[in-house]
Amino acid sequence: MSFNDNAQLDPGRVNDSRGRSGGKIAAGGGGILVLILAALFGINPQVLNDLGLGGTSSSQSQTQSTDGAQSQDCKTGADADQRSDCRIIGTVQSLDAFWGPYLAKYKVEHADPDIEIFSDAVNTGCGQASSDVGPFYCPADQTGYFDVGFFDLLRDRFGASGGPLAEEYVVAHEYGHHIQNEIGTLQYSQQGGTGPTSGAVRVELQADCFAGLWAAYASETKDSQGNSFLEPFTKADLQDALSAAQAVGDDRIQEASTGRVMPEAWTHGSAAQRQAWFMQGYETGDINKCNTLESKDLNNPA
Repeated sequence: MSFNDNAQLDPGRVNDSRGRSGGKIAAGGGGILVLILAALFGINPQVLNDLGLGGTSSSQSQTQSTDGAQSQDCKTGADADQRSDCRIIGTVQSLDAFWGPYLAKYKVEHADPDIEIFSDAVNTGCGQASSDVGPFYCPADQTGYFDVGFFDLLRDRFGASGGPLAEEYVVAHEYGHHIQNEIGTLQYSQQGGTGPTSGAVRVELQADCFAGLWAAYASETKDSQGNSFLEPFTKADLQDALSAAQAVGDDRIQEASTGRVMPEAWTHGSAAQRQAWFMQGYETGDINKCNTLESKDLNNPA
């Protein structure tokens, strides 16, 4: 999905802390991959610390540094088409423009989440986290955290096709956790342990559905000047999003990392489920059709 070149971005919408963390990011080694996979897409980093999985675990690490506040250069949709950090900003603004009015129809009071772009490590209301945990939402400070390096990992290590809508899907999924926090469904992630019908899986699939719901209306969202943020997307764009959803399915991740699939350990849902619930949101455009918590068959949204 391409941005409208004339769309106006507000770099002040996000906090860009890159270059100020001074942390280390691991490179290579199997332990770091396990940690990333365990935390992918919304797991509270404090949970990893409680399980003794926090921090890096690799035989090789390197310090990365960047010039802070690079995102201040993100001004227009044309910038969002060229740079991942600008794409995060533009996607977040589109999500803001969609979710506020949409939830108002259901008399749900909405406050936009905070967003932080970081590198290496970051301090959050849920504890300190490194880039190892991937993108995540912390309900304690109502903030979504993104390291743009994850998008390369999604493509190069997890086999996603890449493309703008793949990255936008990631942002929309984490924003979806904020919506769940507002409507009271995020808490169900702590119920039922792990497994294909656990509360954790149901919450993650609902966030996928919410991402698809936004995508259904994304080209209608407008900036403060009345410009559409995004152009209508193509079948190729949609396939990019589905490829990203497939790449982070529990079964795909388990098979790639261990050679076998263990449904009893699932926390996010299978590749097919993640794709199906994204499409459920996209095709129906109805939040009532994203009720994964009461679904009797998570393989077949209805």
